[in-house]
Amino acid sequence: MTKLTHRLAGYLESTAQLLRRYGRQDGKVLILGGVRSGKSRHAEELIASHPHVVYVAAGLPPTAEDPEWAARVAAHQARRPSSWRTVETSDLATVLRGASSPLIIDCLGTWLTRILDEVGAWEQRQGWERRLDDKLEDFLAAWASARVPVVAVSNEVGSGVVPATVSGRLFRDVLGTLNNRVAAESDRVLLVVAGRVIDLP
Repeated sequence: MTKLTHRLAGYLESTAQLLRRYGRQDGKVLILGGVRSGKSRHAEELIASHPHVVYVAAGLPPTAEDPEWAARVAAHQARRPSSWRTVETSDLATVLRGASSPLIIDCLGTWLTRILDEVGAWEQRQGWERRLDDKLEDFLAAWASARVPVVAVSNEVGSGVVPATVSGRLFRDVLGTLNNRVAAESDRVLLVVAGRVIDLP
């Protein structure tokens, strides 16, 4: 490769990176971060320019038995514009395939917890691995084919210590793999740390 072609290749790659980073604000965006990092707030800011947004609450609905979780949900609800519509569901694939408005999915971590419960992973019920694979692959196919702007929030779980329990290690490993797969089909991947946003190339 000559110096000129090498320089040209470098310029084209830099341009492609800029286009991927800034040229498709309305594509598919994955936002990763730790607890209280500001990832959900940044997701809401990213999609706030759209007048009509569907907020997909993918975790378990709040109940009186868990007031701390109910308080978290209420805080999220209070931040949302009145024009946004909320859908509470674990069937993310169906929502993605039927979407005609921009979506925000918050979050893949709480969704995965719900799915692991639904397929019987915690009790190691017979066939749970196949049922889990089916649900994850269905979601990933729907994510890859999404035709509306969509922002998904997920927990970055790979930076802490190895969980002490089997269920904790299972959750960490499956979510880490899911984050990798979603990132591969996203136009932008952002990492939020202490309220600061890092655009991952």
